[in-house]
Amino acid sequence: MFSLISFIRVQAHKLQVGEQYPIKTIKEAIQIANPNDTVQVYSGHYREGNIVVDKSLTLLGIGMPVLDGDHTYEILSVKSPYVVISGFRVQASGHAAMADPAGIKIYNTHHVTIKNNVLEDNFFGIYAQQATQCTISNNILRAYSTQEQLIGNGIHAWKSSELNIQNNRIQGHRDGIYLEFVTHTHIEQNFSRKNLRYGLHFMFSHNNSYMNNTFSNNGAGVAVMYTRHVTMMNNVFKDNWGDASYGLLLKEITDSRIEGNTFLNNTTGILMEGTTRIKVQKNKFLDNGWAVKIQASCMDNVLERNDFRRNTFDVGTNGSLVLNTLRQNYWDKYEGYDLNKDGIGDVPYRPVSLYAMIAERYPVTMILFRSFMVSLLDRTEKMLPSLTPENMKDDEPALKPLNDDRN
Repeated sequence: MFSLISFIRVQAHKLQVGEQYPIKTIKEAIQIANPNDTVQVYSGHYREGNIVVDKSLTLLGIGMPVLDGDHTYEILSVKSPYVVISGFRVQASGHAAMADPAGIKIYNTHHVTIKNNVLEDNFFGIYAQQATQCTISNNILRAYSTQEQLIGNGIHAWKSSELNIQNNRIQGHRDGIYLEFVTHTHIEQNFSRKNLRYGLHFMFSHNNSYMNNTFSNNGAGVAVMYTRHVTMMNNVFKDNWGDASYGLLLKEITDSRIEGNTFLNNTTGILMEGTTRIKVQKNKFLDNGWAVKIQASCMDNVLERNDFRRNTFDVGTNGSLVLNTLRQNYWDKYEGYDLNKDGIGDVPYRPVSLYAMIAERYPVTMILFRSFMVSLLDRTEKMLPSLTPENMKDDEPALKPLNDDRN
């Protein structure tokens, strides 16, 4: 055995693991390998408990080998920089409320790449703890719990920076993607659906961007909380329905940009609480209950050149003092005119209806929706505004949809 190991150390840059090879286990291969070697793991079912990667290695699955935690162990623990893990089916990690075991967990290191894996029935899927300059891409993550407290997040990052999270498909976790104290991270082309709480969740995570993602059928789409300088572009928020569901929740965030997104068929498209200096522009709000709710705690936000079509209510608010700007949006409920044919309505549009304000305070009144009494109330309020916010208006409403219309 000693001569075989000595030969491998001197000669091999690729170590092969499988029933048909001298090396039978992944742990043995990691022990034998030199830094920067590639460990090729051939198809099979590997039950090795917790596998610790403490060297700069490439672990390459051939034929999608299964790494099974038997619902007892954290499966792969990465504790060295310059590690690549690709081509594995990682399943059945242990569950523990304090230790947060994962299918694959990165510990306090950098330049780790996790790609082209399937992670199924794990507590946390992929967990990055104090990690920098890591890539998580092209993975499929699935979990099956029906209670939030019994499952972790699909991709979870804590106190990390410069992560690239791209082209993953995530389903059935507590949050699809969760960032806490994470900076300078880019999230793109992920599909996050049917997660119990949020498709994507930010907490205290500044200077990040998420673009071209789809958040569908989650408890709620995306929550961005206690955060500044976030860019949110070209995402789709759809089919997030429920009493407290929304496409996008903004809570105590500042100096951010929301552009080119589609909010389709959500209870509420965007809910804004305590937001300041947010630019909401060139988005489409289609077939939502409320397109946008702007609470009285919001100020210096600009909603510009957005399309509002087929929403039950375009804008809702819980206050009378308005410190935000609406400008050149398209409203399909606008009934004004354009005498000079410049494409801009000659009279302002007030998107907050009296019935919307009543329904906001007394949800039971939704039973009267589309009744003659409600129509009469709203018509009277438009003629003689008394209860709706006087300054919540678009002085330059567009007469035609402004953004690419494929819906």
